[in-house]
Amino acid sequence: MDFGIIRSSLPFLLQGAVRTIEITVLAVAIGIALGTVLGLARLSRVTWIAAAAEVYIEVIRGTPLLVQLFMVFYGIPQVLQIHMNEFVAGVVAFGLNSAAYVAEIIRAGIQSIDRGQTEAALSLGLPPLSVMRYVILPQAFKRILPPLVNEFTSLLKNSSLVATISVVELTRAAQLITARTFKAFEMLTTISVIYLVMTLSLSRVARALERRWRVSD
Repeated sequence: MDFGIIRSSLPFLLQGAVRTIEITVLAVAIGIALGTVLGLARLSRVTWIAAAAEVYIEVIRGTPLLVQLFMVFYGIPQVLQIHMNEFVAGVVAFGLNSAAYVAEIIRAGIQSIDRGQTEAALSLGLPPLSVMRYVILPQAFKRILPPLVNEFTSLLKNSSLVATISVVELTRAAQLITARTFKAFEMLTTISVIYLVMTLSLSRVARALERRWRVSD
């Protein structure tokens, strides 16, 4: 093991790790926002809205993430005759992919809340949107936190796929150093440790939030 090459490469790898975190955070934001809308749409009593949301979710979940990434980066710009930055393409593709999984998580969380609470809130005069916003969603988010964290952990690890469109995130940074130094084992070991630190940190934050919400109940 050549620790010297690891030490000298660490600043560039950490820059790549920051890029990885940026992609994950932005994709998570898109995933939660769009996923919440899709999850509510799946529960809509309007048939075509529920059907449209279901089609989107099934298409995204039924096709590989790498294909979706290429579609956003190569396919859509070709059809629309536009140029899309590789970083933006990565964030958009991951956000759209995450939204489908988050939608199913949120749908399951909402359906796990006792229907009596909805009926009680409606009987107090709250409009349906307020019931969803102030009564149902806060409770549902507490229950879906563990599966949401799992989804975001997968997103962080899968973000290495953006290396295929030349975004210099953690994995791509390691590839570039390996091409120059031929120290593949050292680089792969180092980025594995960095990924592990990031995912463990995410899990610890999630556990802290769970404890805090349990106390507030």
